[in-house]
Amino acid sequence: MDSGYYAALTGLIARTQALDTAAANLANAQTPGYRAEREYFRSVVLGPDGNDSQLGQTVNNYGLLGGDRLSMAQGALQQTGNPLDLAIQGEGFFEVATAAGTRFTRDGSFHRSQGGMLVTSEGQQVLSTTGKPIAIPPGEVSVGADGVVSVAGGAVATVGVFTFAASTQLTPEGANRYEAPQGVEAVLSKNASVRQGNIENANQDVIQGTLDLIMMQRQAEMMQKALTVFHTEFNKIATEELPRV
Repeated sequence: MDSGYYAALTGLIARTQALDTAAANLANAQTPGYRAEREYFRSVVLGPDGNDSQLGQTVNNYGLLGGDRLSMAQGALQQTGNPLDLAIQGEGFFEVATAAGTRFTRDGSFHRSQGGMLVTSEGQQVLSTTGKPIAIPPGEVSVGADGVVSVAGGAVATVGVFTFAASTQLTPEGANRYEAPQGVEAVLSKNASVRQGNIENANQDVIQGTLDLIMMQRQAEMMQKALTVFHTEFNKIATEELPRV
């Protein structure tokens, strides 16, 4: 069978998956703290001796979509005027307590709950540098660049900004919540500052996201047409050439 068929099929699978990623990125371009996903490619490795065989060399000539990785690029900061809205400038995530366990987010749309705790827009408790919930007494709130929360001039807690080793791949959960791999511990970020009265927008530009989606659609269509050509050629060989053998 012509190897071009496999190349076109591989391309169609990759472009279809990339199309789903582009659509998700565009759909969340207005979601605070959203981290866009970018596809990456790898070769098909059959093993350490894969290139010693003709089959191994043939298969490895084609790239496959290895998956998606979160883009950690900085999103634009937007002023809100809410003193409990916080944005991270630099590297790291806020840590929040959810019903499913600890999760991480860049969405700093926080407020004071009826119980006096600092919580997310979904009511999840925001955790301090020591992993504890943060109580916000009544009074004027000030949050420093180091995350120290002061009420009426007195420090009450420090909002935690955590990060991971560069090779760590967080798992998206919903639009802007992320789960760390099992056994991986978060550490306090040394390259981040907290901006009070701001939230961070998604790091996905709407215009670029639209262009990406259009491009993926066209590439997928091209791969579909290529498959049709190869399939037609195979049918021709099967009906006209094979009976002569």
